[in-house]
Amino acid sequence: MKNIYSTILLFLCCSIGLQAQSGKQKKADKLFNEFAYLEATDVYKELIEKDYKVTYNSLKLADAYMLLRSPENAVFYYGDVIQDTTISPEYYYKYAQALRGVKRYDESKTWLKKYLASGKTSADIETMVKKDEYKSMATYRLQPADLNSEFSDFGVFIQKDQVYFVSARVQDSDVKKKTYSWNGEPFLDVYVQDKNTKTINPIAGEINTKLHDGPLVISPDGKTAYFTRNNYLGRKEGKSDKQKTNHLKLYSATKNGTKWENVKELGFNSDLYSVGHPALSPDGKTLYFASDMPDGMGGTDLYKVSIAEDGTFGKPENLGDPVNSEFDETFPFIDTDGTLYFSSNGHAGLGLFDIFKFEEDAEEIENLGSSVNSNLDDFAYFQIADSKEGYISSNRGGNSDDIYVFNKLNPLILKGVVTDAVNGKPISQATVRIMAEENTQIAFLETDEDGNYKTEINRDNEFPVEAKEIKYETFNGTVSTFNSDEKDEIIYNIALEPVKDLEYLAEIENIYFDFDKSNIRPDAAKELDKLVALMRNDYPDLVIEIGSHTDSRGTNAYNEGLAERRAKSTFDYLVSKGISADRIVKYQGYGETKPAIKCDRCSEKEHQLNRRSMFKVVKM
Repeated sequence: MKNIYSTILLFLCCSIGLQAQSGKQKKADKLFNEFAYLEATDVYKELIEKDYKVTYNSLKLADAYMLLRSPENAVFYYGDVIQDTTISPEYYYKYAQALRGVKRYDESKTWLKKYLASGKTSADIETMVKKDEYKSMATYRLQPADLNSEFSDFGVFIQKDQVYFVSARVQDSDVKKKTYSWNGEPFLDVYVQDKNTKTINPIAGEINTKLHDGPLVISPDGKTAYFTRNNYLGRKEGKSDKQKTNHLKLYSATKNGTKWENVKELGFNSDLYSVGHPALSPDGKTLYFASDMPDGMGGTDLYKVSIAEDGTFGKPENLGDPVNSEFDETFPFIDTDGTLYFSSNGHAGLGLFDIFKFEEDAEEIENLGSSVNSNLDDFAYFQIADSKEGYISSNRGGNSDDIYVFNKLNPLILKGVVTDAVNGKPISQATVRIMAEENTQIAFLETDEDGNYKTEINRDNEFPVEAKEIKYETFNGTVSTFNSDEKDEIIYNIALEPVKDLEYLAEIENIYFDFDKSNIRPDAAKELDKLVALMRNDYPDLVIEIGSHTDSRGTNAYNEGLAERRAKSTFDYLVSKGISADRIVKYQGYGETKPAIKCDRCSEKEHQLNRRSMFKVVKM
């Protein structure tokens, strides 16, 4: 009987315990679904500690940490259960992203490969697996901006001396008393810094509300602002869709004195999807934005829409390949030359979100490289027109976003002249190769008629250089671009040493003879005239020797004599043209002993190639 009571008691305890854990599970999932990720993490941890639905809750906890931009925690919880064969392959991709966020790039690629091996197809992920190098020709020098607070700050836009940005700080405002459940910070507002006085204040007028506001851009004439805002319509909470998702919308406001008023919702917004992150073309006639509207390429895509003279909008147009991927593209910016900068987690890169650029008429996008991008989130590129100064935003310094100011250094111009090391004359059609790590070629150039070459090259590196021309010894050297911030170009001249065979030293062909003849033919005279000019003008100290040959017909003794006569006639021709005899230290016939073409039954063409005189350099 005692055992029966013990069993019943144990059953009741387990049942009560399961009910308690079930209640916590509902609470954790409710918090997660309502974007209260910070609170949800505590409840998921309790459930895991109680050994309750460990795989499910570990994955949810890791998802929450990724949304909180904490990949180091996400990696831990994904890693605990990722070998479970019951989980969806989608988590292979999520785990790979988290690994990239902690710079474990090789492991990240391993899990991307497993994702593809599971039957998933993705050109974007295949590129992530293959690509190893992320370098921009421009170099960016970054430092934290003076705009930052202890809370999130990001999304700079500058017009004249006014610096607009988004911040979660609460300054001179009573509308943001409530914190954002996602990360525990106050809701976002738009702030303005005066560049001259450095004072920072909330933007004046009707742009800031109880929920999130910003980022913002302003038309070139300064009269209209376009900005992002939660789907807020004067209610206690924002308006949401059937899944209780509160979306983003774009709004406009007009300038009235020092205040922004007359806030209006743009016509292509929706309660069913988000539209945000505005950017304007330099002429103000095209608005760019990010949206997850239906029929996109996946995640949030970048779009553009024309703005008419009366302020109305055309039909939004998806920017398509190669800008948009199946994942997320956000924060567009259009430079004065039409180059698009944007942030994405769907293209091969260094971190969670990287900054990329796409030039007009280009076939591929370009990752801005490690001087801009980190292993975490980098976004909101902005560059001041006709200036090297600009701003990006990043959470690389901790959990909150910060603003960084950059100085953009354009690529270095590497140029020089390839010359003959003996006479200093320029060498045309020499090839110059610029190499990178592991002997990979990054530039292949050919000198012009004056021996010049020129290319763009990265800063902060050393590059092996190889130069070749058939008449010269191969040159190998190294050019350094360290400590080059104050330079626009580097001059790197190259002097090539002539090879020791005059056949290659100048554009001199072998001279050839008719069968059983030793006289200088007209075609041979032309080649010898080139040699005379070379010895007179280019290499006045050049000393040579002559070697002459026959084909294999005739006896050895006869051919030796014939070859001697050919060598003598070659010598005599050069002397007759003014070349001093003491600059030809030797002329010798070799008969048929050193054929150019070895053949048992030679054709007439092969015989001809063997009837020749050649030249060697004795002294330069």
